[in-house]
Amino acid sequence: MKKVSFYFFSGTGNSKAVVNWFSEEAKNHNIETNSIDISKLEKRKGEKPLPKDIIGFCSPTHGFNFPPIMMHFIFRFPRSTGNKAFIMNTRAGMKIGKLFVPGLSGIALWLAALVLILKGYKIIGLRSIDLPSNWISLHPGMKENVVQSIFERRKKDVHQFAKTIISGKKSYKAFRDIIQDLLITPISLGYYMVGRFVFAKSFIASHKCTHCNLCIKQCPVNAIKLVDNRCFWTHKCESCMHCMNICPTRAIETAHGFVIGVAFIFYTIILTWLYSIIGLNEIFETFLSPAMHYLTEVIFHAILFIFSLLSFYYVMHFLMHFKVFERFFVLTSLTTYKFWRRYLPHKAK
Repeated sequence: MKKVSFYFFSGTGNSKAVVNWFSEEAKNHNIETNSIDISKLEKRKGEKPLPKDIIGFCSPTHGFNFPPIMMHFIFRFPRSTGNKAFIMNTRAGMKIGKLFVPGLSGIALWLAALVLILKGYKIIGLRSIDLPSNWISLHPGMKENVVQSIFERRKKDVHQFAKTIISGKKSYKAFRDIIQDLLITPISLGYYMVGRFVFAKSFIASHKCTHCNLCIKQCPVNAIKLVDNRCFWTHKCESCMHCMNICPTRAIETAHGFVIGVAFIFYTIILTWLYSIIGLNEIFETFLSPAMHYLTEVIFHAILFIFSLLSFYYVMHFLMHFKVFERFFVLTSLTTYKFWRRYLPHKAK
């Protein structure tokens, strides 16, 4: 082994930490490591590897799958010239008392491995690393001492995995979780088709925003723009939580009340109107078999909900210019309260 080319995507820094730890171990064995942040590549496509190069991939898990930026990168990655490859993912680890609780990977590793195998790569390693959950739209960030303890534990795991790969051996510890990973495949697909758009359209900037534009400048997928002099999150958002965690004034919030409100309007008013006034159910039953009826309904509801969410997001963005509405959307966001900590992995050594 002469060189390891490590392609990674990282929102809050977990995956970047894994790459750094792997590189430390490689350096100890005089192995050159080239770490490439794919969000900084203009064409988002890797270079064709030399025959003896080892290729590594690392990304966080979003909705029990790799985020689109990483999966699209792997789909476009050049075919193998006889190379070996390994794949790592960071996932939402927790700590309850003294117990370290693992996260779930879903199809993240398996789908990526399948694509790379079809491209001619020989997979020599599959490893999940349970770093602190950073999805603060769903829960407060962990306390600093908990983050520190999880980082210290998982750093050892990465170094051991790196030693195995560098020594020419194989490591497939991810196979321990394959059954539970495959069981949650429907959730992975649901997140890709609907969930990620719900998260993308849940972010707002409160009156505390100083227009420093740090979130816009540092967004790894360029998903934030200014609309009417206010931050606006587009559908390209990966919900990596980078913007929310780096905002110096904690101005970025997850509008929980807005999302709940849209869901309420959608299911109690919009769908009721479609089924009772237009007779949508009768139309489905007339032209579709029972099985196709159910599948069509699920897909139709998902598409219509996304369209409704996008439409209401524009409305909310406009109403945020008025103080009374801005206060309402912010105060119904759990992230605005002090007990809802941000995630600060950079403090972990």
